[in-house]
Amino acid sequence: MQDLATVIPSHPHSAALQGQLQAGENVVATLEVDLDADGRFAPGLIALTDSRLLSFEPAGAQWLAFPLAPGQSLRLSDHGGLAFMELFDPSRRLARWRFTLACNPSAVRFADAFDRELQRLSGQVVPDDAGADEDSDFDFGESTTPPSTWVLLRLWRFARPYQGQLLLGFALMLGATGATLVSPYLTMPLMDRVLIPFQSGQSIDPMLVTLLLGGLLGAALFSWALGWAKTYLLALVSERIAADLRTATFEHLLGLSLEYFGNKRTGDLMSRIGSETDRISVFLSLHALDFITDVLMLAMTSIILFSIHPGLALATLVPLPFIAWLIHLVRDRLRTGFEKIDRVWGEITNVLADTIPGIRVVKAFAQEKREAARFREANAKNLQVNDRLNRTWSLFTPSVALLTEMGLLVVWGVGIWLIAHQSITVGTLTAFLAYIGRFYGRLDSMSRIVSVTQKAAAGAKRIFDILDHVSNVPDPAQPLPFSDVKGSIAMQGVHFRYGSRSVIRNLNLDIRPGEMVGLVGHSGSGKSTLVNLICRFYDVTEGSIKVDGVDLRRIKVADYRRHIGLVLQEPFLFFGTIAENIAYGKPDATRAEIVAAARAAHAHEFILRLPHGYDSLVGERGQGLSGGERQRISIARALLIDPAVLILDEATSAVDTETEKEIQRALDNLVKGRTTIAIAHRLSTLRKADRLVVMDRGEVVELGPHDELIARQGHYWRLWEAQARRVDAEAAEDGGLLVVAPNPNAHTVNA
Repeated sequence: MQDLATVIPSHPHSAALQGQLQAGENVVATLEVDLDADGRFAPGLIALTDSRLLSFEPAGAQWLAFPLAPGQSLRLSDHGGLAFMELFDPSRRLARWRFTLACNPSAVRFADAFDRELQRLSGQVVPDDAGADEDSDFDFGESTTPPSTWVLLRLWRFARPYQGQLLLGFALMLGATGATLVSPYLTMPLMDRVLIPFQSGQSIDPMLVTLLLGGLLGAALFSWALGWAKTYLLALVSERIAADLRTATFEHLLGLSLEYFGNKRTGDLMSRIGSETDRISVFLSLHALDFITDVLMLAMTSIILFSIHPGLALATLVPLPFIAWLIHLVRDRLRTGFEKIDRVWGEITNVLADTIPGIRVVKAFAQEKREAARFREANAKNLQVNDRLNRTWSLFTPSVALLTEMGLLVVWGVGIWLIAHQSITVGTLTAFLAYIGRFYGRLDSMSRIVSVTQKAAAGAKRIFDILDHVSNVPDPAQPLPFSDVKGSIAMQGVHFRYGSRSVIRNLNLDIRPGEMVGLVGHSGSGKSTLVNLICRFYDVTEGSIKVDGVDLRRIKVADYRRHIGLVLQEPFLFFGTIAENIAYGKPDATRAEIVAAARAAHAHEFILRLPHGYDSLVGERGQGLSGGERQRISIARALLIDPAVLILDEATSAVDTETEKEIQRALDNLVKGRTTIAIAHRLSTLRKADRLVVMDRGEVVELGPHDELIARQGHYWRLWEAQARRVDAEAAEDGGLLVVAPNPNAHTVNA
């Protein structure tokens, strides 16, 4: 048993761990964590042995044990300054640990040790320094396991619906490969019965020549026809497999919680769904097909060679062990190298995804050179990683070519010796050389496929990292029906944490159906977080939120959110027509319903002034429309779905006073008969609310109507007074202390 003093010399639970070990059980690695399951600081310990994963839970002062088994994985992620490590088996999550980012380097090493131990248990020979790479990059939120070629077998899940076409394609491939092997076999009688006898003075038999040449032509045509059919069929199938993979990945991505997207870059996700699936498609349609053809060709050629002359066939196989050794040597380097290239390429895409949508900000602050430098830096890193990989690949390919040439020389030498001893004929050697040319050609092709296979494996791993991710806001196993919503909301003992930071604390609040409630408080008081919990973008850490008496966690997410209308401070509009944006939540809405919603949102008049009215195109993110116009379209979008619960998150804070009045009139139509929860920057906009909820540091500190809270002269009164003084100061400034000239050539003057 390993001496624990050398593993965890001063940890408070080292003695307890010693008592947990079974006879003959050795500790492989340990990880000290500094948070408990509730995010409070407490020393914990995770130990990896040669048979189990042991964990000391500070909250319950107990040890948990998880036997190691094939298919398990450790996944690392971070969010809001906190890191997580999760243990999964093929069907579910077994355990989750929290710790601060200071523990991350140790966690990465611990996960590597876990992967190596699983590989040893499965019978794989893994060097002690496997996975160690000083240049490796760690991407939180993804599996740290290096991409294995076996991950490509998981694509069978998407290939299964096309197994009939694949079987037909394999039969065509078998026939095409067999047809290509006919030509060398016919060279033997062509040499021994036609050409060599003719040099000895015998006449040529025209019928025999015609028969042999006809056989060569027929084999070539047959091989071409079968080859075309199998290539076309398998290309169609591979495109459909890639399309299904793309669709499944995107649909799964849409089902993940907001927490997942908070840890990811847009460009990286776009790269995975776009370029990675395209790479897999190319691999399946071209390279996998070539690989199978190569294997069939090698197998059939070997059978024919041994049937012609076993001794000469053995001489052909001399280079094979050396080539296999080379492939084994470079395979892991290529696999990890291509994963690094994928990550670096994701960084390049991230720069593009950040810069192009934000080009107005870039130009407004004259930061073109800075963004160009960011792109140049990412591109240089991409070049560096590719150069490092190419050094390995450039040595591998010529080495394989050299070994095949050496093998060809061996066959020539052995063949000449056998002819000299009358063991074979010249025709036999000629056919042998023709087969060997194809044999070594296919061998060289197979060695080149190592590169594209590792690229595809790296891409498949990045795709399955998304597909394997479990949403933090899951649908219930047996959801309750949810319809005819009244809109009552009850929050009981609600707690919520971002990592170790508590944002909502013991919040209790009842909202009646049809009531309008305003949320007020300083920035960071928890208003937006509470709205996110009500929308179930996140799940509460403790307590419950019930709508019409039903816990949100008992309802399907999609069923619940169909009854939620959301109007944000920064409305997001999609590229498309005005009508399509208004009908986004109800795609089957009639034009009359769309117009009615626009009228209620006070958007109808300005829409009619557009060149094509409701069919006018909206630029990306609503470019071409003012902030107030975008906001009124978003209000019309919320009106159209007729929600039972309405969320207004700073809906009027980003517009001028006149536009605010227009939006306020639209909101008056929107809130009628609905349960409304409003966050507003300007407290004056909440005077119509039935009750105001004043929040401070995640807690409700005051609750009541506007006039009542003003009379109390508490938290709300102080907020109201501070805002009133600020408004007066701004009015005084506009009234004469400072005048801004109305034209660009004028100067600012003091009144």
